[in-house]
Amino acid sequence: MTLWLSAGLIFTFAAIVLILYKWWDIQCIGVTPVRTFTFIAILFTSGLDVGLIMFPLTEFGGYGDLSASPEYGFANPLAIEFGFWAFLIWGFYFLTCFYFAIIEPRVQFFEIPLVKVVNNVVIIGTCAFTAYLLLVNLPWYLPMLGDGESVVPAFYFIVFAAIALAVYSSSKIKYVRILSLGSSLLFIALIVGMWFRAFVMGAGSPADFFGTAGLIGEYFANIHQFALPINDYHEFYLFWWFAWSIMIGQFTARFVSGIRTWQLLIAMLVVPSIAIGVWFTVLYHYHAEGLQIAAFTNLAMISVGVLMVVNSLDSLIRLYTDNLNLTAQRLGRANYVVFNFLAMVGLTMLFQLDFLRIQWVGALVIALYFGCFVYILAKKRAEVAAIKASPKENILDFEKIELAG
Repeated sequence: MTLWLSAGLIFTFAAIVLILYKWWDIQCIGVTPVRTFTFIAILFTSGLDVGLIMFPLTEFGGYGDLSASPEYGFANPLAIEFGFWAFLIWGFYFLTCFYFAIIEPRVQFFEIPLVKVVNNVVIIGTCAFTAYLLLVNLPWYLPMLGDGESVVPAFYFIVFAAIALAVYSSSKIKYVRILSLGSSLLFIALIVGMWFRAFVMGAGSPADFFGTAGLIGEYFANIHQFALPINDYHEFYLFWWFAWSIMIGQFTARFVSGIRTWQLLIAMLVVPSIAIGVWFTVLYHYHAEGLQIAAFTNLAMISVGVLMVVNSLDSLIRLYTDNLNLTAQRLGRANYVVFNFLAMVGLTMLFQLDFLRIQWVGALVIALYFGCFVYILAKKRAEVAAIKASPKENILDFEKIELAG
């Protein structure tokens, strides 16, 4: 699996370089474009899940324990955490977003019946894994509802409610803008509140924030270390990112706002990484100083995390139901909601039984990457080489999303 993953990583980075070389300055327009700020909000909230909120405080200690994991010795825990979540790996999303916005309309690789089946298996599997992650991490963040280790009925209720809300919101595309902008603003409010408590009301000062943030510099000094798997845990993360990449690219491509290729790269690598860097810096200060997370703050973190799960599930459910023509318009909203709710609950339980693994899903995505490349070389090389602009049918009309179903 390590060799397969490494081959996928090398191919991905080479493909990004090729896209930038050939199509650096073409205008990228999606099927239902939105304004750039809204596009970034959709990207950020759809492209991340509850792990962004829940994982760091549980992981900093492991990255700093060099006796148990000496392979992390090249950088500090904050830089390691940033490397697992930010910058370079967002290039996966850039690659797939550009492909689905500009190249796929000319290639139609994902319309091949077998490819369509595999693609939807990936989307549905990753969708269920997102809900599963929320379920298994709730005991750590809400120990007051149980013993801090076991999954209790209250946690199932929270997860099933998130699934139900996501299924309902996915029935109309206009909800995506409201959901994405709303959760982005709540995430910013959470960062500001925790920053204020740590660096203004606490023992720290605003200057300490910049000192802590400076630790992220070790990531950029050692960025080559993150290009290939560091260990098994890093492999898990990379397969996870691959699993997400194919569907986040499909979903976000429809909303691309008319920006140039190089601007799209900045929007997808730099902007989310700034937000992640600020958030991780605040959390690392809490970890390093041993600050307690107040009960209200803990609930706020859970609320934002659940809302991120709703965002992610919304985009993924909408994607596979569109692909399979199982839309609310065709089935009726009531049937649509019941069918998708039961499907997501069932698959979430399969992940809990250890019947499915996200690494298998990520490996499938790498196979799709290679398959698509071979297909282009064999049958669509001339069409791809002739690309000089977005598809003609994609018009920069920001009102189209209001008319969409």
